[in-house]
Amino acid sequence: MKTVLTTGLCLGATMIFAQTALELTTAEAFTVPEVGTLPYRQRLTPNLPQGQKVPLILFLHGLGECGNDNAAQLKHGVADLITFADANGGALIIAPQCPEGEKWVSNIDPKAATHTMPAEPSAPMKLVLALLNEKTEKMPVDPDRIYVTGLSMGGYGTWDIIQRRPKLFAAALPICGGGDPTLTSAIKGIPVWIFHGAADDTVPVARAHDMRAALKAAGGSVQYREYEGVGHDSWTQTYADPDVLKWLLGQRRQNEQKN
Repeated sequence: MKTVLTTGLCLGATMIFAQTALELTTAEAFTVPEVGTLPYRQRLTPNLPQGQKVPLILFLHGLGECGNDNAAQLKHGVADLITFADANGGALIIAPQCPEGEKWVSNIDPKAATHTMPAEPSAPMKLVLALLNEKTEKMPVDPDRIYVTGLSMGGYGTWDIIQRRPKLFAAALPICGGGDPTLTSAIKGIPVWIFHGAADDTVPVARAHDMRAALKAAGGSVQYREYEGVGHDSWTQTYADPDVLKWLLGQRRQNEQKN
């Protein structure tokens, strides 16, 4: 598997590449008895000043990166997140890997016009939620700057997790996914920036339109960017856009979310 390179520097005829996302992260595993084990990669910006707290960015990958190699989930987006975070105050980045045959959101048909959020989180999502609890307790995490982003299946996961834990997150970037429009009142306090390709033939762009409309109707803070002529891959240019990542890291959890 080819991991995504971060930045490159050209010196004469020689191209020197920065470290890969695989090299910049450590392989970890998190276990909850009777639920299972979740492989994940972790990156804490090095050389942080003593006592400094940093934001936590949760990254949820797409269906094609499921497995147990604890590497495939780094294929898209993670290198961009690391590069930007390291250059802008630092962060703790968590990228879990969903096991093959499972999903962040149970029984979701990506081509369906809508879905109702399952009453219980999937087993991988239960593990993600428990992992976040542990990281916020044991790592130098700013509890007012916890973010989530994901693409495709991870876009669905992004909607799912903020609807389950609306008091936890300061902002969300769901990319080419969909959520339950009937639950948007619960997340109206979370700034959300939605991204989708207008020509997406895997996840209907109507899923993004519906969530945007429902959030607006609920009084939520929502932005939307649709890429004309772009298919399912609406994530490459999104994660490569420093203005998007600057927006994400600039959000803070509001007081009304904490109560």
